[in-house]
Amino acid sequence: MTNANSANSADIPNSTEDSAGGEDGSQSPVKVMVVDDHPMWRDAVARDLGEAGFDVVATAGDGPQAVRRARAAAPDVLVLDLNLPGLPGAEVCRRLVGAGSGLRVLVLSASGEHADVLEAVKSGATGYLVKSASMEELQDAVRRTAVGDPVFTPGLAGLVLGEYRRLAADPVPAAGSDEPAAPRLTERETEVLRLVAKGLSYRQIAERLVISHRTVQNHVQNTLGKLQLHNRVELVRYAIQRGLDEE
Repeated sequence: MTNANSANSADIPNSTEDSAGGEDGSQSPVKVMVVDDHPMWRDAVARDLGEAGFDVVATAGDGPQAVRRARAAAPDVLVLDLNLPGLPGAEVCRRLVGAGSGLRVLVLSASGEHADVLEAVKSGATGYLVKSASMEELQDAVRRTAVGDPVFTPGLAGLVLGEYRRLAADPVPAAGSDEPAAPRLTERETEVLRLVAKGLSYRQIAERLVISHRTVQNHVQNTLGKLQLHNRVELVRYAIQRGLDEE
């Protein structure tokens, strides 16, 4: 991998605070699966991630194989190419990410086309890097993805946030008269949700609120549970629909 367009420093810090084994170093290494139809590229990425301390639990070279092996190996992070034989990467993502799934997907693609990025995010991907990123950038991106932070190649984060806002502007079906009231969020959960809606990463939110990165994660997970939402796309859409990004 070459040193070219990297994800911006706000999304992928240079610090090694978030190691492959977690913030306090006591957790097991992040379990990673690499999916790409080019064997030499796939093996090189898997080898480099393994040497960096990640636990590479599986690899796959096509879409159906990726779905089967991911379900069997239960990785924390799926490093996924979009252009796969048998089943497109976006469909692989849709089948593996959802309610009850702890899997997070980092797309690593040769394409920087906006349509591909948006399709990947709508399918449930947490982050998106182009293959011109360096191995160091990929390692940091995997760490960030493992804890739920969105990581994007420069220029793509703004695109994704704009799409969140477009989705939020779409009409929402009217609630029935017997619709239960929206779950009540704590003041801190609302504060975190507001910053998520503005596009801040979990690390940036932690710094802004002077709390730990893990505490931000916990607030987001609690909020997802209360609102019965499945991922960050739905969470940001919910927040923007309520104008939290403008407060």
